[in-house]
Amino acid sequence: MFSMTGYGKGEYKQGGIELTVEIKTVNNRYLDVSVKSPKIFNAYEEAVRALVREKLTRGHADLFINFVDKREKAKDLYVDAAAAKGYHDAAKKLKGMFPDLADDFTLTALLKSPDVVRQEEVQGADEELLAALRAALGAALDSLNAMRKKEGEKLAQDMLSRMDEVERLVGTIKERAPLVAEAYRTRLSERIREALSGVEYDEARLLTEVAVFADKSNIDEELTRLSSHISQFRSICGEERVGRKLDFLVQEFNRESNTICSKSNDLAVTNAGLALKNEIEKIREQVQNVE
Repeated sequence: MFSMTGYGKGEYKQGGIELTVEIKTVNNRYLDVSVKSPKIFNAYEEAVRALVREKLTRGHADLFINFVDKREKAKDLYVDAAAAKGYHDAAKKLKGMFPDLADDFTLTALLKSPDVVRQEEVQGADEELLAALRAALGAALDSLNAMRKKEGEKLAQDMLSRMDEVERLVGTIKERAPLVAEAYRTRLSERIREALSGVEYDEARLLTEVAVFADKSNIDEELTRLSSHISQFRSICGEERVGRKLDFLVQEFNRESNTICSKSNDLAVTNAGLALKNEIEKIREQVQNVE
């Protein structure tokens, strides 16, 4: 089991390339990856997201890429001819306006003029740089998943301990449920005797009323399904990617517990049902943190 929250960092330092990848993840219903990187990697963002999708299935991930390229390599310079001509024409115009001033406008001065000569913008990363990115990203994802798995184990322990309490409450309701109809019959008989003050009443009609009540308040199916859900929950917790499965299963827990509370006409069953709903809600909150 993996938590959806975590942090991982990967570094690559070799051959003059120093590249760092950091990734932070938080809860999200679906997988959403945000990449913040230098322009040199813009064309490879989708490839980066694809690598992330191999290791993550849910959550919002912020990924940061930083690098320094210390490799010795030829640098292409770009000459902006229009800017150079503009400076040259401006110099000639100023010379005509101020002929007495010394003219020290030289080629060297033109080269130093802003925007005349600049380093050619890199069109994309070379294969060595991309290999460094893949290595650092892989290390960052492994580090992230190690942290998320450790946190996931804690979440699993907490949810399983709460599932033990759910099982105990279901057992309490199972013990009480068969007694509800008999308790209802006893209360109804006492009320009839008090109301009729010794007058004979139809015992068969009483039994019919009790049978109708027992049918309406029967929760055997709900209890059976809850027992099945408990077993499934424990089994699923042993898997890795369980968030969506547990989401669905918790909804089913809520459905059965709501039905039990709505059918209940017994204080003990109602109290146990409300306690059951409370535990299920706590489990649901933890499930929101699971991938």
